Amino acid sequence: MTLHESSLLTRTLAAIAPANHGARAKAKERLDQLAIPHWALGRLMDLALDLAAITGSLHPTVNRKSIVVMAGDHGIVAAGVSKFPQAVTLEMVRNFVIEAASINALARQVGAKVTVVDTGVAGDLSELAACGKIVDKKIAPGTANFAEGPAMTREQAVRAIEAGIEVAQSLGDQTDIFGTGDMGIGNTSPSSAIIAVICKYSVADVTGRGTGLDDDALANKIVILEKALKLNQPNPQDGLDVLAKVGGFEIGAIAGLILGAAAQKKPVVIDGIISSAGALLAHSLASQCKDYMIAGHRSAEQGHKIALDFLDKKPLLDLDLRLGEGTGGAVAMNLVEAAVAILTEVATFEEAAVSQSS
Repeated sequence: MTLHESSLLTRTLAAIAPANHGARAKAKERLDQLAIPHWALGRLMDLALDLAAITGSLHPTVNRKSIVVMAGDHGIVAAGVSKFPQAVTLEMVRNFVIEAASINALARQVGAKVTVVDTGVAGDLSELAACGKIVDKKIAPGTANFAEGPAMTREQAVRAIEAGIEVAQSLGDQTDIFGTGDMGIGNTSPSSAIIAVICKYSVADVTGRGTGLDDDALANKIVILEKALKLNQPNPQDGLDVLAKVGGFEIGAIAGLILGAAAQKKPVVIDGIISSAGALLAHSLASQCKDYMIAGHRSAEQGHKIALDFLDKKPLLDLDLRLGEGTGGAVAMNLVEAAVAILTEVATFEEAAVSQSS
């Protein structure tokens, strides 16, 4: 399957337009007149501008929040790149369903709904899907080991991205703002590979400890990824090729969620390194989708900063988080609400009858 043969993906890419610069200008005019020292609320005011441009409104609504946790397994775990066994992916999905995971706690705190999507977990989740507790978009029970060949076919790469688009569309009428999340043991390895390829950095520069590798295990992970890139030769100019050669099903689905949100002109808060790898893939397919991304935080993984710099995104938070699941994005949604409050609730000098500086 080629890109042009996929009608959903091509329609979605065609629907993505730049953010509304007229609304941004009007928001800037209002914020310049708030009854505070000029731009005294700093980056919260910058964020308010972004939200006005994304939504095309001086009264953006972010009340209905959806955090989507894409789950999938990775064949490269067999090469010894992870501290935890693959079975943890399945176990954690079940933990999400009973609402006992970190993302559930932080989503409750910010009033967000968590949707769990099986894009390729190496285990049977059909019972949970049948009763509506997760969304079944399973492409295969895990990717192939990309240390030995491509992670997936190009057709599967398209299907992964379209799975994310479909989820964005299905949640669109009940969502004002999306958040990206992930679950997949070993998924810092494909994420690091994607970042190295697209951002043109060495594997050593972008690869971190993931779930807590020691020095020897980290060195081994770097060697494995270097050999995998040399073997697969992903094309940095073709996001689908990168995804197919060294990616993951859940990473492709995150890219699709971002594209689907952008096509609906809705903001999407990007979580950590796995979500940012998905953001790089989305950007490679439709650069204008960057306008709709909000970088929730910068994780402790060294490749995350490189990915955010490539996307020209400044993270709202820097708390040394490295869990994934969408946790950093959930925390950042508090700041999104604060930015909206500044734009919509703070009076101007004229409205407050406050004297301006001379």
